[in-house]
Amino acid sequence: MHQLTIAGKAYRSRLLVGTGKYKDFAETRAAIDASGAEIVTVAVRRVNIGQDAGQPNLLDFLPPAQFTILPNTAGCYTADDAVRTLRLARELLDGHPLCKLEVLGDPKSLFPNMPETLKAAETLVKDGFEVMVYCSDDPIQAKMLEDIGCAAVMPLASLIGSGMGILNPWNLRLIIDNAKVPVIVDAGVGTASDATIAMELGCDGVLMNTAIAHAKDPVLMASAMKKGVEAGREAFLAGRMPRKLYSADPSSPTSGLIGS
Repeated sequence: MHQLTIAGKAYRSRLLVGTGKYKDFAETRAAIDASGAEIVTVAVRRVNIGQDAGQPNLLDFLPPAQFTILPNTAGCYTADDAVRTLRLARELLDGHPLCKLEVLGDPKSLFPNMPETLKAAETLVKDGFEVMVYCSDDPIQAKMLEDIGCAAVMPLASLIGSGMGILNPWNLRLIIDNAKVPVIVDAGVGTASDATIAMELGCDGVLMNTAIAHAKDPVLMASAMKKGVEAGREAFLAGRMPRKLYSADPSSPTSGLIGS
């Protein structure tokens, strides 16, 4: 199967995972190992990756030599804050240009503020960043982000942390069918079947955090998510049989029956 390519780099895993909400960094590492993920996203405003020398550093548990670190702008509500945060992250990560942009509309729904997201994306792309961008499931705005030069568009399946799964598969299909960059479902996945459905729709990958970190057994759920993404990708490539409403089709051959 073809690998996932983002900003010119190929990855074996199509599961991307977050690093927040675990009980400690050791559990974070164990879950990420079980997930098989190669790209891990880090909220620069909430997790120490070197900005606080006196605190435990996540990068000691997830070294950049082993994982692609994807700094994100969780907690940012304006384009200016998001741009400032990612410039800091680039310094902390020795010029690493890959980033995840999210500009939130309000602290309750965490729905993306798309005008500010578009503004920040334009600034960051011009500044040399490879921008993976959290966005609404609006196919027009997703295309606008692609046209700006974003490396991947990441529409939400449902609200961040809700675990509600994919609420609007039709919009996701519109985005997938029109995109020339990877489409990665970001937010709303609750269990492995949600990840499978996203991949069966034709998404290039799935990003999640809460669904793993808040499971009763995060490490086991991470393993389940790995399998769910792989199964969904294989099913998409295999091509499902057509649905036949009110039309049965025997599994066994009907010609050459015994006694006929």
